[in-house]
Amino acid sequence: MSLADLTFDYNAAALLPVIVALPLLGGIVTGLFGKHLSRGTVHVIANTAVLAPFFMAVLAFVQLRALTLTNPDAALRFELYRWIAAGSYTFDIAFLFDPLSAVMCLVVAGVGFLVHLYSTAYMEDDKGYARYFSYLNLFVFSMLMLVLGKNLAMLFIGWEGVGACSYLLIGFWFKDMDKAVAGQKAFIVNRIGDIGFVIAIFLLLAYANGSVDYDSLRAHFSDAHRVLIDPATITLICLLLFVGAAGKSAQIPLYVWLPDAMAGPTPVSALIHAATMVTAGVYMVARMNFLYALSPAAMTVVMVVGALTAVVAASIGLAQNDIKKVLAYSTVSQLGYMFVAVGAGAFAAGIFHLFTHAFFKACLFLGAGAVIYGLHHEQDIRNMGGLKAKMKVTHWTFLVACLAIAGLPPLAGFFSKDAILAETVGFHPDTEKLSAYYDASFKNQALRALAREHKPGTPFEADSAKIDARHKQVKAAYVASVEKLAIWRKVALALCLLGALMTAFYMFRLYFLTFWGQFRGDPHAYHDAKDAPLSMALALQILAVLSIAGGWLGMPFAHGKLNWFWHWLDPVFARGHEFVGGHLSAALEYGLMGASVTAFAIGAGVAWSFYKDGPSKQAAAIAASARGLHAALLNKWYVDELYDAILIKPLRSVSMALFQVVDRVVIDTMLVSLPGWTLSGLSYLVRFVQTGEVQVYLVGIVAGLTVLVMYSL
Repeated sequence: MSLADLTFDYNAAALLPVIVALPLLGGIVTGLFGKHLSRGTVHVIANTAVLAPFFMAVLAFVQLRALTLTNPDAALRFELYRWIAAGSYTFDIAFLFDPLSAVMCLVVAGVGFLVHLYSTAYMEDDKGYARYFSYLNLFVFSMLMLVLGKNLAMLFIGWEGVGACSYLLIGFWFKDMDKAVAGQKAFIVNRIGDIGFVIAIFLLLAYANGSVDYDSLRAHFSDAHRVLIDPATITLICLLLFVGAAGKSAQIPLYVWLPDAMAGPTPVSALIHAATMVTAGVYMVARMNFLYALSPAAMTVVMVVGALTAVVAASIGLAQNDIKKVLAYSTVSQLGYMFVAVGAGAFAAGIFHLFTHAFFKACLFLGAGAVIYGLHHEQDIRNMGGLKAKMKVTHWTFLVACLAIAGLPPLAGFFSKDAILAETVGFHPDTEKLSAYYDASFKNQALRALAREHKPGTPFEADSAKIDARHKQVKAAYVASVEKLAIWRKVALALCLLGALMTAFYMFRLYFLTFWGQFRGDPHAYHDAKDAPLSMALALQILAVLSIAGGWLGMPFAHGKLNWFWHWLDPVFARGHEFVGGHLSAALEYGLMGASVTAFAIGAGVAWSFYKDGPSKQAAAIAASARGLHAALLNKWYVDELYDAILIKPLRSVSMALFQVVDRVVIDTMLVSLPGWTLSGLSYLVRFVQTGEVQVYLVGIVAGLTVLVMYSL
């Protein structure tokens, strides 16, 4: 019996608001009443509030899968109520469960539950236990709102919600000023990106008939509306959306908040950096694929920024010594790979890497948390070593995740990275279809250009021959500009291969310094070290299994029958693939696989030779011979210092000057204090008259009457 033969006696679409609401309810209950509940009750409520939505998402997935067998474009939709209706502008509280949001919902709820389960042991002695789980539940609620919302307005609510919750979670131990500042940094940097996102939404409202519903937008940016489309406007909207994505998903130049986010509890790092908040930007670009496919220039910017981020972050990871900082820069680098994919038009490959990355990066962060937990909060890998004998479950799961992220076949990371490398060069814009789509817009541009060129004071007459000639000229210039962008795909491919080599090196440097050789820290910490407790170990083992098998859903050759993942997402990306697509020869894909595996072998091999017995003399000698470069890598290319010098200090100086002049002098003194002083002075003078003695008042009345009589006479 196939899924198509099954009958369902439930409406899965009605589950969508419940999936979103349960974590919200859990967050409210644990936040308001957690102090009055036992810790066991708190974590039962918090875990159930995430596990139940996961099972509901599975039910919705099963029904959606059955529907897609007969209708590939099927999706579950549920409109709760009309939120805003102002003229032609409308916003609905509505939910969408299509193949893309199904993948994201399962990942968010699934990994979110494992982080909750892990946290029950990791945070058991923390005084803010209930507050922590309340924040976690609210974070999951916001992320589910983001991925299940049916329009950009709901996505933006979730977008801002995860930003607020990440601020609370990163600065969870707010009594430590460094941790509080890290939370503030994350919040402010994300707000910078959000400015671009909000402007893009306003532009879409202006150019898309007052709606930001995904279905309406997809219909609007279709052939029937091509006369309304201007390539420059589309590019501007896409770039502004990407500004928001760069902030949320930590891309150059807005990546600086994410490494500092390590100030929060380690499970928070796994939740934020693995499957949820940082992937929101990738999801948004993939969701708007029908728009990005119309702007090769914007897609090239996305791809190049992603490639540069992948390499720059990987280079910084080479020299870091904090176990969580290494993984943080690894996250930034892997997010760069995802943007390379969606920027190249390989939207399914980008989401596939998002999917596999969720498993092995969550496993790595939770494994790092188990090491920190076992060593009484030691985080410097120079003070570790020899832990594989003391922490067997943590060691083996960490090794599996390292192999996956480094790209060893047949683990998950190998398949998703191969898809990115292959489709970066295999996919390309279809210049004929794009020029045909923009044909009416080009004709309008030709008319406007001829109108600008005619002599003032003379009647404007542009015959059809002139219009056609200028039309062809504008179209040819556009096609040429698109074709010139092809070189950037090769640059992105080269940078991705370099990043893959560095990834293998720094991940195995981390692995060997942590688990191999002799312990280099406090002997008492090593003596007391123990493996992860049951709840932590269970989460690690599940994630390790998924790190192995998760990639089997997307076998190589994107259009092959074995690639279930590509075929599952194809209806969502069909519109984008009309304008950006392509095929890759088997020989070239095998060659790229070989290059990827070679990069893995070189990086892991060099790390083994340098660090299998702890820090080696060869590694120290290389660092000493390139002292300046090593210092730059250790200090993160001095980007934070540069931002501090050119942005933060000048802004603080200007703010202080405005505070002293505008706030204190103009507002406090002239507008507030001066009127008060004036009234006080007048009152002081009046006090001499208001004595409270009747005789004085009578004398005053007589004197006043006398003056009036004399004046009248």
